[in-house]
Amino acid sequence: MKLAFSTLGVPGLPLDDVLALATAHGYHGVELRAHPEEPVHPGLDREQRADVAARFKKAGVEVLGVAGYARVAAPGEDGPVLDEVRALVDLARDLGAPYVRVFPGGGDEQGPEEADATAARRLGVAAEYAADRGVRVLVETHDSHRTGAAASRILGVVGHRNVGALWDVMHTWLGGEQPMVSYAALSPYLGYVQVKDIAGPDDTVPLPLGDGVLPLAECVEVLSREGWDGWLCWEYEARWYPSAAPLPGILGGGREHVARLLNESA
Repeated sequence: MKLAFSTLGVPGLPLDDVLALATAHGYHGVELRAHPEEPVHPGLDREQRADVAARFKKAGVEVLGVAGYARVAAPGEDGPVLDEVRALVDLARDLGAPYVRVFPGGGDEQGPEEADATAARRLGVAAEYAADRGVRVLVETHDSHRTGAAASRILGVVGHRNVGALWDVMHTWLGGEQPMVSYAALSPYLGYVQVKDIAGPDDTVPLPLGDGVLPLAECVEVLSREGWDGWLCWEYEARWYPSAAPLPGILGGGREHVARLLNESA
């Protein structure tokens, strides 16, 4: 498995500094938070996108994915949501990233069946657009569809290779799902896995990997046992928790912790 980290953990940090952290601490890739607050977002022009791709190539670091905020199950018209997804797909293509992250975002205004149908309809359209550009759109286990079982209800209907799942291990755990159950539900669709750690269900301030209660060892063991060899991405939510320890100081320890888990599960 290869290891990446998300720029959500270093909000607003210049790209060259992000790449320096990745190379200094042995990370193979970076997940880019695609938001106007960040150096990389859909508003970049063609020349700026080419510059970003060139910087990653020079550093020997991969762009794992573009983490967007489109909510594919949200109530409302399809058009604005599809426009947002297409813009993220175009950005990923231009950067050489294989994945785009989207949220379910079903909300409370509709029932689960309606949210599932809305998401599947939109993702079915987005799948063809993404396929033409060599990108996969991944629905994160999050908010209205935080478990693998819930996400798979959407993905099974879509049935297209260019739409898949991003397994956020915190949300499946908060949803009461065991790692083996999550993997079984998501494995036909799995793009990559987001790892993190927290103190508990009522305290989600990000912690260094291994310092909290999330079942990271079980997740890695399941992935290893099943022969999965994709990406693990550390999503350290510093943007939402200013009191959290700065990510640069704990990146090395995080990589070492994941390496230990991989060795123990081999």
